[in-house]
This record gives sequence, structure tokens and C-alpha cells, in this order.
Amino acid sequence: MAGESDLSKLLSGMRPQLNPGRYVFTTVKGDVPSGTTPAVTVAEPEGLTLVVRQEEADAAGLAYDYVAGWITLRVESALHAVGLTAAFARELADAGLSCNVVAGYHHDHLFVPHEHADRAVAALEDLARRSG
Repeated sequence: MAGESDLSKLLSGMRPQLNPGRYVFTTVKGDVPSGTTPAVTVAEPEGLTLVVRQEEADAAGLAYDYVAGWITLRVESALHAVGLTAAFARELADAGLSCNVVAGYHHDHLFVPHEHADRAVAALEDLARRSG
């Protein structure tokens, strides 16, 4: 399935879902530590970035300084779609919220400050309503 590329359909159909848990960004040299199941991995020259549950990072002794809530946009967006990231990033920026985005094959995943995750979902839902 190619996914949706029409911006108005993408925005109105976002259906943001806050996933349970607290997630942290950390980095390791080498392999994923035993006992951790990353939601995201990114290979960088400086090391392997992991996004893992906070309790897994704590148990593995991994350092982090950002605790996030994980929001999934349930609309199936095409990887070539133009404007979706810019639109929701602007909405969250206007609300004073940082956002770290990971595009999966089917969905976009947003990591926002955990303490403001509900507010981020509300802002995204408002954007979707205004775009419908």
C-alpha cells in the first residue's frame, strides 16, 4: 500500500494516539544492550541511537536526559507526501512543544516531552478538526 499523499486528507485523518509508557533517547557504542527492546534505532557515526522505555534504560544503566511520550499518527501516510511533518511541527511549535519525528513505513511517530504529551495530542486533534 502506497499510503495517502493528499495533505488535507492526511491532516484531517491523523487520529493521534498516545502510546503507553515513558520513552528515552540514549546512545550506545556497539550492539543493543541485553534486556532492551528499542522502539527506534538510528545508526550514526557517533553511536547507535536507541529510543527505549525508560524502565529498560534504567535497568541497563543507560544515560539519557529527555523523557518522551510517544504519539503515533494513525493515518497511513505515503513516504513521498509533502507538508504533513511541516504542518504538525508548526502546530506543536506554536503550542511551545518540542517534537522529535520518526517516519515508519506506515505511520509517523512523534516523541514529545512526556509531561506535555496529552497537550500535544489535543493540539494535533485540534489541527485535524480544523483541516476536515
